[in-house]
Amino acid sequence: MIELGGLVVKAGLVDLTDDDRATLYGAFLSIAGKLQGEERDNALALWKRKGKRAFEAETNLR
Repeated sequence: MIELGGLVVKAGLVDLTDDDRATLYGAFLSIAGKLQGEERDNALALWKRKGKRAFEAETNLR
């Protein structure tokens, strides 16, 4: 769970939402809803690509 919280911080969501937990929870519920729909496979592929690129870019900065 701590690692997942770190990803929320790393993505900038804490700052962008002023640490509003209701807003963050609502956003996560929206993501979950999308993953239950017809766009699941496309959304997962897109988000995975973006995440991998961000991790790689971070690694290259070190």
